[in-house]
Amino acid sequence: MKLRVYACSLILLATSPAGLAYDLPPVNLGATSFLDVAPSPPGWYFLQYAQHYRANKFKDVNGNNLPLPGPEFDVTLGLTQLIYGSDQELMGGKLGFQAFLPEVSPHTSYSVAGGGPEAGDSDFGDLVMGPFITWGPLMESKFFTRIELTTVLPTGKYDRNREINPGSNIWSFNPFWSGTYFFTPELSASVRLHYLWNGKNDEPNRSFGAAKDVRPGQAFHVNFATEYAFTPQLRLGINGYWLKSTTDTEVNGHDVKGRREQVLGLGVGGVYSFSQRNHLFFNFYDESQAENRTEGQRYNLRYVHAF
Repeated sequence: MKLRVYACSLILLATSPAGLAYDLPPVNLGATSFLDVAPSPPGWYFLQYAQHYRANKFKDVNGNNLPLPGPEFDVTLGLTQLIYGSDQELMGGKLGFQAFLPEVSPHTSYSVAGGGPEAGDSDFGDLVMGPFITWGPLMESKFFTRIELTTVLPTGKYDRNREINPGSNIWSFNPFWSGTYFFTPELSASVRLHYLWNGKNDEPNRSFGAAKDVRPGQAFHVNFATEYAFTPQLRLGINGYWLKSTTDTEVNGHDVKGRREQVLGLGVGGVYSFSQRNHLFFNFYDESQAENRTEGQRYNLRYVHAF
């Protein structure tokens, strides 16, 4: 079954609690999964996401729970994306371009007033865009692959007096390589490998005191999934993601130890194809092994329409 699908990068909210090491900006954690580089004809694609993330655990550098009074952290996110895949060839592949803008609604609560990091108002997040090249079919029509040069622009709402914001107030470069291999027409596996470079935040969060600038560390993150077509319309499978910081956060140009982050998310999901032009992806992830991050559950819906 050929699906008219282009996958994307996606912003998911990250946090910076006061006095704690939650520095990385939002990145794509599990937003893309099955059939990441499915065979797709040239043209325009519209994607709409609805996501919810919920956590009641804030982890320290050793993966232990921080002693916050009854923490509850919720983020509801909507994201609208446009993708264009062209017939223009480059390096043996086909050129394309994508852009998307998230709408983020964060919320925190505690059993004691002022018991932890505070969330800012609901608003638009950072604009994300980038060109890509797609190759395939390769290896006897079983393999499809893509490279994208993704840039994150600091257009979202940011308040240095709130630890959780729709925008990050930094430029980021988050390129990726992705691939999908079809073992059979019914069974496939996908992987997307990202690397994150961050610019400086010249208006650091209040938790950094009088610091003039803060530069979050670099990070590696990967999404992976495999699924099977039980009917021509329904594919079900397992999905996951892994994030790991690779360098330290810099404050006023100096490395600060003990702030690196990691998290693992594993779960199940699927994709239902209403037609060749309309598809609905759904995913659930349960997080573990978190360090310097929240640890919770992530729910994702993604609707794809090919014009």
